[in-house]
Amino acid sequence: MTRLFHLIAALLLTASHTAFAAPCQVESQGEGRVAAIVDARSVRLDDGREVRLAGIEPTATTKHALTSLLAGRDVTLRSADDTPDRYGRQGALVFIGESDTSVQAALLAQGEAIASAEIADRDCAAALLASEAQARRQKMGNWADPSAIKNAESPDDILAGIGRFMVVEGKVLSVRQAGAMTYLNFGRNWTRGFAVIISKRTLPAFESAGIALKSLENRRIRVRGWVEGSTGPRIDVRLLGQVELLGANEPTGVRP
Repeated sequence: MTRLFHLIAALLLTASHTAFAAPCQVESQGEGRVAAIVDARSVRLDDGREVRLAGIEPTATTKHALTSLLAGRDVTLRSADDTPDRYGRQGALVFIGESDTSVQAALLAQGEAIASAEIADRDCAAALLASEAQARRQKMGNWADPSAIKNAESPDDILAGIGRFMVVEGKVLSVRQAGAMTYLNFGRNWTRGFAVIISKRTLPAFESAGIALKSLENRRIRVRGWVEGSTGPRIDVRLLGQVELLGANEPTGVRP
């Protein structure tokens, strides 16, 4: 029990010092006590509600870490909308007691999860990405494995993870438009190389951020999302936060 207490304290302290330079202010959607850990990112409260932890994708160790953090704990839910998803789960940022640090940020700060970029609130999204960035720098948890970030120049490695959520880094060799889709190509062979697909409906988000897709040519970027494809791997970018521009030393995130 003492070891568990120190683990929880360390997770929350680490995240609070790195992730919340700007406060994450979203509406409270109620409170409850965690009665069960359903899976790697879902919990059931004692009132029967099932809650999905928004903003993260799980890794092999997420469920164990989540159990250590949340089993039997009183929590507060925060989100812009409490409408259940098609599985009846309420998506939310989860906070233990009166803490200002979300459980998601704590998991990310220890490399026990991957940021999904689905959070719309600007400050909350920045907090989660900052927590993950710290874990990557320190090679903690998931990021201790060099293969956790895929190289865009090795499309076969990416394609082997089809159907999985992945983080990929590389240099955009060309930007091509075909109909309503824009393709960021990372390989000379367009059919077999890794590519990012951005639909016309997503363009306004990039334009609002001052990012012209053509300007990404010859730039290094980090992209996250679900890997699709048959001959060549693809990631469909639907949210601005899925893409980060990489500088010479540190990434400059494209924020939602």
